[in-house]
Amino acid sequence: MTARTLVLASASPARLRLLRDAGLDPRVVVSGVDEDGVTAPDPATLVVELARLKAVAVAGQLSGDELVVGCDSMLELGGEILGKPRDAADATERWKRMRGQSGTLLTGHAVIDVGAGRTVTGVAATTVRFGSPSDAEVAAYVASGEPLHVAGAFTLDGRSAPFVDGIDGDPGTVIGISLPLLRSLLAGLGVSITELWT
Repeated sequence: MTARTLVLASASPARLRLLRDAGLDPRVVVSGVDEDGVTAPDPATLVVELARLKAVAVAGQLSGDELVVGCDSMLELGGEILGKPRDAADATERWKRMRGQSGTLLTGHAVIDVGAGRTVTGVAATTVRFGSPSDAEVAAYVASGEPLHVAGAFTLDGRSAPFVDGIDGDPGTVIGISLPLLRSLLAGLGVSITELWT
């Protein structure tokens, strides 16, 4: 039996690395979805809808039996939803607000079985406890450019890791894809994640 092809509808190197470290070797096809006009009644619904739109955009380009995975992440902090910062000033201001606080990182997931025309979705949430980096540390981090490319202006697997005191939940959710949730969603499509190991 030929192994199914997993397609990641994301340009995120962190998501790709997590999947590869878990024994998967997805093909990457960037969705090109414009996220700005998408709205939803709450953050969890929004990240799932964005993930679904990304997966649908990529699945529409395929015609085999591929499995397409779309994801989207946002940080909820004090009732506010934070995606990627607009610029360095926005990233700096966010970090000054996040210091010493806790937020919830939400990652929406959508998996489409192209051949069967079936879609499953879910959301994973992890609490993040931020440390209290100094103004100089925040400035150095923002100058690195890293926070401009990630939801919430931070990562667990990069330069901001020393500024995160801890998390409650799945670290993969914060990095960009929850592997336990992905396993569950694939099972909902009748696919064992072990069938996709390379």
